[in-house]
Amino acid sequence: MTTQTEAPTDSADVLRAYFEELGRGVTDAALRHYAPSARACIHGVTGSISREEGAAYFASIAAAFPDWRLEILDLVGEDNRAAVRWRMRGTFAGPGSFQGFEPNGARVDIEGMDMAWVADGQITRLEAYTDGATIARQLGALPAQGSTAEQRLAKAFNVRTRLVRRLAGGAPEPVADGVWRVQGQPGRCNVYFVADGDGVLMFDAGARTMTNAVAAAAASLGGLTRIVLGHAHTDHRGTAPALGVDVYCHPDEVLDAEGSGGFRYWPAGLAGLAFPHRQVHRLLHARAWDGGPVKIAGTLSEGDDVAGFQVVHLPGHAPGLIALWRPSDRLALTSDAFYTLDQWARDTPPHLPFPIYNLDTEQTRASLRKLAALEPAIAWPGHAEPVRGDVRAQLERAAGG
Repeated sequence: MTTQTEAPTDSADVLRAYFEELGRGVTDAALRHYAPSARACIHGVTGSISREEGAAYFASIAAAFPDWRLEILDLVGEDNRAAVRWRMRGTFAGPGSFQGFEPNGARVDIEGMDMAWVADGQITRLEAYTDGATIARQLGALPAQGSTAEQRLAKAFNVRTRLVRRLAGGAPEPVADGVWRVQGQPGRCNVYFVADGDGVLMFDAGARTMTNAVAAAAASLGGLTRIVLGHAHTDHRGTAPALGVDVYCHPDEVLDAEGSGGFRYWPAGLAGLAFPHRQVHRLLHARAWDGGPVKIAGTLSEGDDVAGFQVVHLPGHAPGLIALWRPSDRLALTSDAFYTLDQWARDTPPHLPFPIYNLDTEQTRASLRKLAALEPAIAWPGHAEPVRGDVRAQLERAAGG
């Protein structure tokens, strides 16, 4: 009588059977050990793949490393999950390539870990983690750890980091009690942080090129709680899509925050800006300022409280432009209610924003007079430097007639 061996059902046994088969060089083991609808992910390498794609991946490994072997180092299981720590060795002899690299005879010896979920004796999901840096070093794509070449690479990286910091913004600069600024390029964009519970909220989101700088600044100040857009133009929503917190704006600004970033009412091709500013600005909007549309979680209107500041609606430059006003010290964070720079980003006295970027320049004048009537002690704009001294008089002159 023949006794038929039953397939394993325990999660650890299922994962062990799969890895032992892979360890013998059987590249299509996934076809037998994965459920038909199973998905796997080798993080940093494949993304989500099917069992057929998994078999094809290991076939490509065998083509690149013809003597490859996989060894189980540790394996544990509990209920429907199991984890394995493994070691893979092989020679990059080809003829196949590996992640775009041509075979060079390098020896690879790495460890990694997989987590598997099991049902009815089959793997339904697998998440794999590999040491990409060690692989790159062993292949020769990165210098050896601690080598002179690695030290030179680190120095070059640090030079680039310092250059990027100068362009994208550095450490947060305190500008008032519980308020900090990060200024970055292009356009000398200002992003403000306001104490908000145990962290900080961000007022205006600056240019996309500032994303890493403002993320680091927020982390150093206790973490980002939310973003409040002064308005939704491309150079003021730029970092918001990447920061993973709720974003708020005035109700009249939702359309542009979630849409064109202002282009719906600007002249086509930014006609009206003189050469070469038109060409430069078109490039900056696309390549430096804009991070793209951002989903708005809620809205803020005139008089609402935001971390001890009052919302002031100042339409004109944008339909839903708002400032944050703190009566206790007469501090105004004003977004683009006015500019203190020219088209070359040089300092100027306060003046109206450039007309082609305004929805309604006459309304912008009226809003600037409204801001001046608050008699701020200091007014911090969306670009460049603040207005100090007799702020009311300077803003009224800027509003003109």
